[in-house]
Amino acid sequence: MTLANHRHERVAEEIHHEVSAMLAGELKDPRVSGFITLTEVLVTPDLKHARVFVTVYGTEAERNSARRGLEAASGYIRRELTHRLQMRRMPELHFVLDMSGEGNRIDDLLRKALGTEKTEGNTQG
Repeated sequence: MTLANHRHERVAEEIHHEVSAMLAGELKDPRVSGFITLTEVLVTPDLKHARVFVTVYGTEAERNSARRGLEAASGYIRRELTHRLQMRRMPELHFVLDMSGEGNRIDDLLRKALGTEKTEGNTQG
């Protein structure tokens, strides 16, 4: 295999790095400020589409709001990525909520650390 066959993987890594930096403070939309973690970026081999997987700490409504905020900011993010990565065409970005078990485990650990864990069935007699 040649290096060209792995270009989409390199582009995915660069998108991951740059979008993570943007999430750390560059985006001004209040829907995307909070506990958002970019978990993975998958770019199609033809470089036309990129699925950006994110986990969001919060309720289901907060997660959906964050995803909508990311979708609304996708034009800005694509323009910034095109400039930063110096690419002629940037893949179309599709933000997907990552509901893998690891994300849920992190949410549970954060709830415990913040003292907001569910106490159902934990009654003492």
